[in-house]
Amino acid sequence: MTVINGYEQSDREEKLNVLNLPSLEAEAKKIIPTGGFGYISGGSEDEWTLNHNSEAFNHVQIVPRALTNMENPSTATSIFGLDLKTPIMMAPAAAQGLAHSRGEVATAEGVSAAGALMGQSTYSSTSIADTAIAGHGAPQFFQLYMSKDWSFNESLLDEAKRSGVKAIILTVDATVDGYREADIINKFQFPIPMANLTKFSEGDGQGKGIEEIYASAAQKISAEDVKRIADYTDLPVIVKGIQSPEDALLAIGAGAQGIYVSNHGGRQLNGGPASFDVLADIAKAVNHRVPIIFDSGVRRGSHVFKALASGADIVALARPIIYGLALGGAQGVQSVIEELNHELEIDMQLAGTKDIEAVKHAKLIKINY
Repeated sequence: MTVINGYEQSDREEKLNVLNLPSLEAEAKKIIPTGGFGYISGGSEDEWTLNHNSEAFNHVQIVPRALTNMENPSTATSIFGLDLKTPIMMAPAAAQGLAHSRGEVATAEGVSAAGALMGQSTYSSTSIADTAIAGHGAPQFFQLYMSKDWSFNESLLDEAKRSGVKAIILTVDATVDGYREADIINKFQFPIPMANLTKFSEGDGQGKGIEEIYASAAQKISAEDVKRIADYTDLPVIVKGIQSPEDALLAIGAGAQGIYVSNHGGRQLNGGPASFDVLADIAKAVNHRVPIIFDSGVRRGSHVFKALASGADIVALARPIIYGLALGGAQGVQSVIEELNHELEIDMQLAGTKDIEAVKHAKLIKINY
């Protein structure tokens, strides 16, 4: 255990025997301090949307297929020409130092070892460069919370390019902080500096609550910002936080080269739809013009399968991977991703789908409740 500013960080490093991802939360709660755990696990208001995110996967069923004369399905895939062993991605998530003393550096090591894609957050505990180095050349994307100060945005984007990130994820659904009651109850303030803020701004986030952090973020984001970032970086820009076909088309019209369907894991607008419930309609509107990343509520291999079969190209998650980080460091992260990918392989075999492209054409039955 490492202690920083009175906050106890896990420093575990071990492979995990993961039965399933939902079981990790209770174990992680035992070792992550209350305030940090509440920040990681919590959602907005009464958490209806957070809870519905996982439940929504029950709204469709996978049609099993037999007599397909296949074995050993492949989960290999690619995005923007980047080869990956799995369609599973570590979603960008802030302040992973709350879970482990090595933070995003350990996460990047584990993600790389699993052959997955890593998303870095603006509000990471470790710097863009250090996190990139820890990935040992594996592809990473950088997620930008756009600041009111454009020079700050440029500093982050410049560092991301120098560090070799392959795309920029622009978050557009967090112009204000969701009403997160766990943080209010716990009077939570970040005990650990956010490395990117330390390097590029006067404050580092330490000792601040999430509302104070978000206060420096841009409250107005438009299609013009998508174009501005794409022009500045000459990298693909993926717009994260899309929940409607209309916004997906607006983003593509502004030059977005990827759509990220997400409701921020139920941490922003409570009472909005589960991400999975809107995925198929958005995918239909996008019509294969750009790749789609999906997150929110993913806990099972069957969830990954259903998201891919509903139009996603990459399926992301964060909380269970962060729990793996707390419980086992880089090896814990790798264990979580590999278990989820193993479940996906079983589902692919039983559904008669030999590869990810076949999963995308698998038949789902929609259930009306």
